[in-house]
Amino acid sequence: MRQDVSIARPNAEVKSDEPQSGITEDMVLGGRLRLRQPRRGHRIGHDAILLAAAGAASAGDQVADLGAGVGAAGLALASRVAGVSVALVEIDPVLAALAAANAELNGLAARVRTINLDVGALARAFAAAGLKPETLAGVLMNPPFNDPARHRTSPDTRRRLAHAAPEQTLAIWVATATRLLEPRGTLTLIWRADGVADVLHALAAAFGAVRILPIHPKPGDPAIRVIVQARKASRAPLALLPGLILADASGQPTADAEAVLRGGAPLMLGSD
Repeated sequence: MRQDVSIARPNAEVKSDEPQSGITEDMVLGGRLRLRQPRRGHRIGHDAILLAAAGAASAGDQVADLGAGVGAAGLALASRVAGVSVALVEIDPVLAALAAANAELNGLAARVRTINLDVGALARAFAAAGLKPETLAGVLMNPPFNDPARHRTSPDTRRRLAHAAPEQTLAIWVATATRLLEPRGTLTLIWRADGVADVLHALAAAFGAVRILPIHPKPGDPAIRVIVQARKASRAPLALLPGLILADASGQPTADAEAVLRGGAPLMLGSD
């Protein structure tokens, strides 16, 4: 079963609780972002914040967050980069409604909209929702990366959808990103470290300038995540970057991790 990256200090601090509705309101990015999310099922973790920190965007860019859930990554990017417009694409109508509410809650609704749509939907469905081919400067995505044929899945439907999907899911999501991105547009995704070969295979046909940032739990530990960034239609070579270490040997968050996860600092992957 998939688990988001975690370190000693929780990423989300509960601000208020609504037990009757099954919704909690949590603070992330050191209180810069308030997010409402279901009490049960998939919960916001460090993966979404790390993904947003690595997202390449500038004022005036249009970006999509595919499989946005309650909007954590897309909203974190919008809060960091003034003037960027973000489309949150989410298949679950309940989560999509929460994502729209979270945009309002954080004063970002003027620049962030929510689209209730399957990432694997046809191009005409995306176009009808306002996402036409080759119109985006950037795409963020945190696809479900456990194959249910090989991993035990959660009995909770939303958690299962967030964590597990058939092997071909990555190729489908990359194909959608490829269609939506303008030439030289940037795709940023987070994945299991032991599945990096699958990511490179999915990117090979349409992307270059691949940058790989390993995420390590502690010094000396193998990476458990990789953030991968690539540029559409580029021929620049691959680069394996120095890894980000989340916690020191005693389990305390490193200064670099704190800067990103609580301070809102960007992760500069340096794509060409």
